[in-house]
Amino acid sequence: MTDVPTQRRTAVRVLPIDGDDRVLLLHGFDPARPAEPYWFTVGGGLEPGETPVLAGARELAEEVGLTVTPDRLVGPLAEATIEFWFDSVRYLQQQTYYAVRVAPEPITFAGQDEIEHATIDSHAWFSAADLAGTTDPVYPDDLADLLARGIAALA
Repeated sequence: MTDVPTQRRTAVRVLPIDGDDRVLLLHGFDPARPAEPYWFTVGGGLEPGETPVLAGARELAEEVGLTVTPDRLVGPLAEATIEFWFDSVRYLQQQTYYAVRVAPEPITFAGQDEIEHATIDSHAWFSAADLAGTTDPVYPDDLADLLARGIAALA
């Protein structure tokens, strides 16, 4: 697949952190590799003219049903450029990470788009100890460090 063009995109990743300092993660899979599920942060691509904090608030509402105003997002905690495959498309993604403190509210997938509904199958709250103890793939690889940064930034 070396002749496949790379899709470039700018994205935001959000760490919703509850009162027990746990981060909300989504569980899903690449439709091209459904037997290889993983945990990942809430977030997605910026729409034209959208800032990262506006996109972060929108993604929280769409992906997990949490409504926050953009000014509640704290960060950026980090920025990264990653390359990955999803649904047989190669992406080069510039992403910025933010944290937001959230109250215990029900999580809903009702606002997800078609591909999210098809590839996200659950969610869970992870503490730093949970992240250290899981053998499941979790993205990004340095999420424990980002969680610590997020907790400190929200204090």
